[in-house]
Amino acid sequence: MRKLMLAVGGSLILVAPLSQADVVGLGASVSYWDSDLSGKAATNNDVVDVENDLNLGGDSTANASLYLEHPVPVLPNIRLNYTLVEQSGRGELGTSGFIDIPGNARVQSDFDLEQLDLTLYYEVLDNWVNLDLGLTARDLAGDLTVQEVNGLATSETSVDAVIPMGYLAARFDLPFTGVSVGTEGNFISYGGDSLLDFNVYGQYEIALLRFRAGYRQMSIDYEDGNDRLDVEIGGPFVSAGVSF
Repeated sequence: MRKLMLAVGGSLILVAPLSQADVVGLGASVSYWDSDLSGKAATNNDVVDVENDLNLGGDSTANASLYLEHPVPVLPNIRLNYTLVEQSGRGELGTSGFIDIPGNARVQSDFDLEQLDLTLYYEVLDNWVNLDLGLTARDLAGDLTVQEVNGLATSETSVDAVIPMGYLAARFDLPFTGVSVGTEGNFISYGGDSLLDFNVYGQYEIALLRFRAGYRQMSIDYEDGNDRLDVEIGGPFVSAGVSF
């Protein structure tokens, strides 16, 4: 991880003097993400399949972002992004059970994933082709609670960490149309852990309004003490925003 962050950070230092916005820009957006969850959660040697065993499904997914761009040389632009995923379901464990819950037990489960990203980035290209590079500090908190139906046994798997990630955003604007296509993502891999969060989208802008539709995929393979999440969350999204 240290080598990766040094390499990305060094690249940003090189591009910083060459990249800056022409004017001050401020924008905000909110989105709805229709996401599905798959993968596994583990505590010690006990493993559960969050899709097949727990039958988790989407209840609500919230996402909001805010950015500030400026013409001050060297200083990076700033982006904040908040994501909340909440899923619940009823299912049946396999024969091996999960932690203190016996095999073949009916269970009620809740999965909550909350992320707050602070991204510092530079505009490397800012024309019909747009390219941003930066670093993200992600405050990640995920909790999976599994409770036996008509029983007292309950288990909880959780991860909580602040994780540095690389940031890249690219967009191609179709001239004079307000239409563009792009991709945006955060990524890191180190010590057997990895996180990938990216989206691809189409966008339409009119006056101060901006509308997007696309697909977002998040992969989390992270160990925190005895607990581990190895899950994928993906699905289409729509968003609306304003920019000044």
